[in-house]
Amino acid sequence: MAQSRGRKPGARYGVFVYGTLKKGFSNHRFLRDAVFVGDGWTVKSYALYLDEYPGVYQGTPVSRVRGEVYEVDRGLLARLDALEGHPVLYRREEIDVLLDDGRTVRAWIYFYPHDGGQLLAGGEFGHGAA
Repeated sequence: MAQSRGRKPGARYGVFVYGTLKKGFSNHRFLRDAVFVGDGWTVKSYALYLDEYPGVYQGTPVSRVRGEVYEVDRGLLARLDALEGHPVLYRREEIDVLLDDGRTVRAWIYFYPHDGGQLLAGGEFGHGAA
């Protein structure tokens, strides 16, 4: 996946999901039109917290974060922005993700603007994480 700057209409975007948008969770239905790229870990370390919902905080490096990468079109990216409350509740930024197959891809992630809640020190949100 290439950089998203200067993309043409119809372009596809990588999105890294780590919480309720993952397979098996309540918001995964929003990704029904997305293309699954792969499972992986963020290249950099962040802090993954669970409060009312999971959120990755940039300010405290604790561990790499586990998630899934999907390819989405511009319309779906806009719908995900609305779901995540970008740029007020969550803030979307591009990061590098190391996929399980060894590829490194650029993908958007939704960062939470502050820490708080239960720290998931292992960097993975799953059933029973609460």
